[in-house]
Amino acid sequence: MPSSPTRSLDTVPNPAPQRPYRVRMEAPEFTCLCPRTGQPDFATITIDYVPGPLLVELKALKLYLWSWREEGIFHEAVVNRIADDLVAACEPRWIRVTGAFKVRGGITTTVVAEAGVLPADAARLPGEEK
Repeated sequence: MPSSPTRSLDTVPNPAPQRPYRVRMEAPEFTCLCPRTGQPDFATITIDYVPGPLLVELKALKLYLWSWREEGIFHEAVVNRIADDLVAACEPRWIRVTGAFKVRGGITTTVVAEAGVLPADAARLPGEEK
């Protein structure tokens, strides 16, 4: 049976809740619609978080991101909504959602939304300063 887009974010238990490790997921094929023109907006959505008790399940995340394809929404609104929905679903210690939107009318847009506090002892990703 083929999958369908959904706003449901399924979760799984964090196998190491005592450790402040980092998870980064990149979705380079994100699309939504411009609420003014109805034209598609294309972005790479990067989700970087330190898990709390739960992890977002990857197929559920894929279907969730797909659900924005026909939605007319401003860049700032969709990035903040994704962050809010992930916080509600997984209760991360810290999360950053970045939307890097492709050029439209000669302008690119990057929106970053964060919640929580990055633990001082959290693992760093390659290329990050300690």
